[in-house]
Amino acid sequence: MLKEFKAFAMRGNVLDLAVGFILGGAFGTIVKSLVDDVIMPPIGLALGHVDFKNLFAVLKAGKTPGPYASLADAQAAGAVTVNYGLFINSIIIFLIVAFAVFLIVRAANRLSPAEAVAPTTKDCQFCRRPIPIGAVRCPECTSQLAA
Repeated sequence: MLKEFKAFAMRGNVLDLAVGFILGGAFGTIVKSLVDDVIMPPIGLALGHVDFKNLFAVLKAGKTPGPYASLADAQAAGAVTVNYGLFINSIIIFLIVAFAVFLIVRAANRLSPAEAVAPTTKDCQFCRRPIPIGAVRCPECTSQLAA
């Protein structure tokens, strides 16, 4: 059974998938850091020193009544919150990852050779009009075509 598992794990597709998951996780971490540490601070500064991580709405106050200065304070008090600032960060992360995947797929499509499309028409040898490949008589000039 161990030998069969080793044969399965060493197949090319499984290894490619494992490498893809590892690189995807690392890429996700990089994008999260880009959004949290590089993109959102200037946006928050432009909007009046807003930290998107601390944008939340209190649905129900916790043991200690609000207002709460930060999301961490609200969670420590046991308040029930809607964390829409974290949701905005997640949307921006998703858009960056989706754009990066789009660029990768676009580059891969450019590198792969285009499939040769078999012709579906040929020119009549008498009138030079396009006709289907399998035609034995031209529908335009009614000439009998050579096989």
